[in-house]
Amino acid sequence: MNLNRGINLGGFLSQCEHKESHYQTFIDENDIKQIAEWGFDHVRVPVDYEVIETEDGQTKESGYAYIDNIVKWSKAHGLNMILDLHKAYGYDFNDAGDAEKNNLFSNEALQQRFVNLWKNFANRYGKETHMAFELLNEVVEEDNVAAWNQLIEKAVSAIREITKDTYIIYGGIRWNSASTLQYLEKPKFDNIIFTFHFYEPLLFTHQKAYWVAAMDPNQTISYPVTMEYYKAESEKLGAQGLSVTDAKAKTMGPEFITERIEEAIEAAKNAGVGLYCGEFGVIDQAPIEDTLRWFEDVDGVFRAHDISCAVWSYKKMDFGFVDAHYDDIRKQLLELWTGK
Repeated sequence: MNLNRGINLGGFLSQCEHKESHYQTFIDENDIKQIAEWGFDHVRVPVDYEVIETEDGQTKESGYAYIDNIVKWSKAHGLNMILDLHKAYGYDFNDAGDAEKNNLFSNEALQQRFVNLWKNFANRYGKETHMAFELLNEVVEEDNVAAWNQLIEKAVSAIREITKDTYIIYGGIRWNSASTLQYLEKPKFDNIIFTFHFYEPLLFTHQKAYWVAAMDPNQTISYPVTMEYYKAESEKLGAQGLSVTDAKAKTMGPEFITERIEEAIEAAKNAGVGLYCGEFGVIDQAPIEDTLRWFEDVDGVFRAHDISCAVWSYKKMDFGFVDAHYDDIRKQLLELWTGK
């Protein structure tokens, strides 16, 4: 299975209103056909546990039917597929730091439920040669490093009892930060890929984002401008601005981007695994020509280091590639990513 350039189906089975009416209308086969015709080679499919499990852990076959559709459609149109558990029972990156809501790593029963879910996925999809498994979207808290490594080993071991060939993807802490892959233990099994997400500098890619508490909702940020400007403004973001305020790069652009992913490249090399960026993108509030420049810089660095990736996101979610905001640069981006 080869991954090169893909796109996320965010908002379909994850971070959405969990109702049948939504699942039935958000994505259909025409969307998958369009993605393939554009020249992408895979889709990343985020799935929340609510789609496929009841609150007490019973299987929801009606939810699996929507995953089955993507499996069928992606195969029919020549796309690979990553099944990403975006939200597990007991863990949601949106609740970072809330020990009552995010108790997966302190509760053995919930950890076993997590492993059982992946056994179920493996039994259902382990023979699908165009599919990879991504264990959990984003672990955030630094004090979960050891527990996350332990849960990875449990889940991967359980999956490998069922399928030895399916690629398994997972990342580090701090929202899948590139710099935290170094904390992952060296895999004991083959066909493992390390993943990271890239939205740096956050000040630009998430400008005016209502869900980033420290972000000024009225400030327009250009790209690239100077590192001095970015450092001063990123201080206002606190911990979420550290990647800029701690940077040694003298220029904003490829130099900064390369510095941000160097530790991920080294960690994957030391572990003997592939490296994949599961999410990268720019909010629809950013200046559009600057957005194109950012994508060009990121793609250039990724290609220089043979990093495959999937843009966030296909539709809506404040990052929608098919939405009107991207009309003026969609053609250029497709040429950049897929050559079409």
